[in-house]
Amino acid sequence: MLYGLFSRDLGIDLGTANTLVYVRGKGIVISEPSVVAIDTKTRRAFGVGVEAKAMVGKTPESIIAVRPLKDGVIADFDTVEMMLHYFIRKVHLQRLMAPHPRVVIGIPSGVTEVEKRAAKDAALSAGAREAYTIEEPMAAAIGAGLPINEPVGSMIVDIGGGTTEVAVISLGGIVVNHSIRVAGDEIDDAIIQYARRDHNLVIGERTAENAKIAAGSAYPLEEEIRVTLRGRDLLTGLPKSVEVSSVELRDAISQPVNTIVELVKTSIEETPPELVADIMEQGITLAGGGALLLGIDRRLQTELKMPVYRAEDPLTCVARGTGRVAEALHLYERALASGSELRRSG
Repeated sequence: MLYGLFSRDLGIDLGTANTLVYVRGKGIVISEPSVVAIDTKTRRAFGVGVEAKAMVGKTPESIIAVRPLKDGVIADFDTVEMMLHYFIRKVHLQRLMAPHPRVVIGIPSGVTEVEKRAAKDAALSAGAREAYTIEEPMAAAIGAGLPINEPVGSMIVDIGGGTTEVAVISLGGIVVNHSIRVAGDEIDDAIIQYARRDHNLVIGERTAENAKIAAGSAYPLEEEIRVTLRGRDLLTGLPKSVEVSSVELRDAISQPVNTIVELVKTSIEETPPELVADIMEQGITLAGGGALLLGIDRRLQTELKMPVYRAEDPLTCVARGTGRVAEALHLYERALASGSELRRSG
């Protein structure tokens, strides 16, 4: 079959907030929001990724902006298929033949077989000739450069948009694994609720996310920060802006942050002693966009009494991991999700 000669093998981090695509031999070539703008009259994609996110909250009634993944899993199959088709075609724009790459997709750990199958089916429907899945914490560990195939315990904490996943990995397999649907989106929502409750201010998701990035924190900062929230006054309906401090935001997001910290503690408590000893020596590695929350490493280090490190470029760990697996499938057979492979028929 000639497909392999004309198609590039891909690793895809299909995230709730963003989708990243890693191309064999090139690295990450696409990093765009997991958003599709759909014309409700024709059911066709009006825009995908960056273009679609720019339309959020600004579209006429006939066009809706859809985030087709919820808590890391597919909530709208047809829209995910549209999105994957767009990204696969975008990667292969210069090619004469229709692309049929091998694709490795990162999925949350603990998803059902139905959800796993949906991810592979969406990739095949979008043009892939073979589809494999790998659990996101495993992909993140590979992307972060942890020695996953060695007889050594490694702990990865992957804080994404929809889910936080904690895994202890040794000899190419996951020994302890926990996943909760509390992550970056919940932190954003906590800021939205705080603005509404304490300031009668209605703000959108993008404003909350920007405030989180600029001044959200999980641990007291050496120099506290102030940021302006802009939105609509709940009482008058008029535009309103409020200046808040990083101290106030830290208190506002304390509940989801505490939940994440407790998840890591629980995972350590369930880890075999020999592997805990390895983790105390190697430290815990943070990945995902949530790893960039100011002070999250200090908070975990203080509570757990062991070293905590941010992975290099934590936002891209899962994508880099899926890409490395796509480049050398034979080296990561144990790491791939069970029943992973699905081939295109015909």
